[in-house]
Amino acid sequence: MSPRPPRRPTVPLDPATVRAARRLARRAGRPIVRLAQQHTTVSVERATLRLAGLDGADAEGTPWANRLLDAVRGDVGLAHGVSLPAFDALRRGEAADLAELAQKAAVGSVRFRLPEGRERTRAAALARKQVGAGLRRVDARRRERERLIARVGDAPQKPWVYLIVATGDIYEDIPQAQAAARAGADVVAVIRSTGQSLLDFVPEGPTREGYAGTYATRENFRLMRAALDETSRELGRYVRLTNYASGLCMPEIAVLAGLERLDMMLNDSMYGILFRDINPVRTFVDQRFSRQVHARAGIIINTGEDNYLTTADAVEAAHTVTVSQLLNEYFAKEAGLADWQLGLGHAFEIDPDLPDSFRLELAHALLARQLFPRAPLKWMPPTRHMSGDVFRGYLLDAFFNLAGALTGQGILLVGMMTEAVVTPWLSDRDLALQSVRYVLNAAGNLHEDFRPAPDGFIAQRAQQVLAEAVDLLERITDTEQHPGGLLDAIADGTFGLMKRPADGGRGLDGVERRADDYLNPAIDLLEEDA
Repeated sequence: MSPRPPRRPTVPLDPATVRAARRLARRAGRPIVRLAQQHTTVSVERATLRLAGLDGADAEGTPWANRLLDAVRGDVGLAHGVSLPAFDALRRGEAADLAELAQKAAVGSVRFRLPEGRERTRAAALARKQVGAGLRRVDARRRERERLIARVGDAPQKPWVYLIVATGDIYEDIPQAQAAARAGADVVAVIRSTGQSLLDFVPEGPTREGYAGTYATRENFRLMRAALDETSRELGRYVRLTNYASGLCMPEIAVLAGLERLDMMLNDSMYGILFRDINPVRTFVDQRFSRQVHARAGIIINTGEDNYLTTADAVEAAHTVTVSQLLNEYFAKEAGLADWQLGLGHAFEIDPDLPDSFRLELAHALLARQLFPRAPLKWMPPTRHMSGDVFRGYLLDAFFNLAGALTGQGILLVGMMTEAVVTPWLSDRDLALQSVRYVLNAAGNLHEDFRPAPDGFIAQRAQQVLAEAVDLLERITDTEQHPGGLLDAIADGTFGLMKRPADGGRGLDGVERRADDYLNPAIDLLEEDA
């Protein structure tokens, strides 16, 4: 059960309007859930193979999961899922295990079929047994996290301080992450190498080269988790690890995160669609499976609404952030995530030259905090209006920290004065942490005393944004304006000014409609135990 939310400042929101917003979000989201339930993707099927124990890659670096999936798809298609043909082949004695089966499939020495009758029943039972063993390993890692937190202690305060490392070399990232934790970080995010979201495979092993980040691989996850466990014991508080479950391999990376005990994952319903041009249907199918895995693994998701405000005006588009948060909440809970796992995103991105910009930021932050009182909201620092003036940047970040303290945000991503200008120096990080420590120490529990006037500027602005969000949701669910619902709204450029049609984007060729006898033991087990 989630703990009672602490006392926080509030603005008067009409309960009927809040209920209407959630009802409309459900109406907009249900067709997307049905769409996800009617389709599968290559990444969902590869993730299922990984849960069943298939790991590793060939000499060229192509994962065995990709090799096996491609062979099965070539023989019998994807509509029935990969599990029946693959485990039927194992039962027929074509190989001793999935790894050997993948190796034989890669050289064309095994063929696949769709079993029927008793053979189908036996293949399904074997698939369920092996996938179930994988999920039990995920369960064990979750219990391991709980035991470690009980033993070493947790972060003593909220918001959690969130810092990034991004060298490209996992062996350079590790000492930087440990130094960040010693300097006060509660959460360390390993930024993923630019472009990995567009790879339709997960790289294998430890990596030492990456552009503006480090590749997300199972071995990199394992190495960083072990290093932060060591630092957690040293510091007497558990340090959380974050990476990215997004892009074309979202389900697979979610599985690897569960197996290697990551704690948070960037996992948004629309970020890949809007900012990486990944096909919307592919994204929504992959997203639902990945969130079911995150729910099982006890992982907190972080969503990407802050990105809308880097392309659209943060005042004019504020209501699109609220709409996306409501949709993300619906999709997350439908997939089994609890309130404490919903790191819904928003950002401090209003033009600082705009009169009353800080009051507007407070209004938007309070609206999110009040709509989602039990969620650990992820509060993102200014980037769009940062410039080469480091003094102005440092001041903006201090105001961002103050807004986070005043409105009781849950996860505070540390802003750096050269953010969005250059890759920040380590000295920038140290100065940024000084600002965070000063503001959080000085403000203390100031959110308990901060009470905006019920009829004042902040309250009126929050009410206005909520009303605009309801209006937008009504338009999205209006079948005359948007016969295709949310997919049409995305195609029209409603979010972040990006127009992404449902029949376009990367990865569409990896989507297939499920057959009537489709089988996926991972989905069955996740839904049975939800």
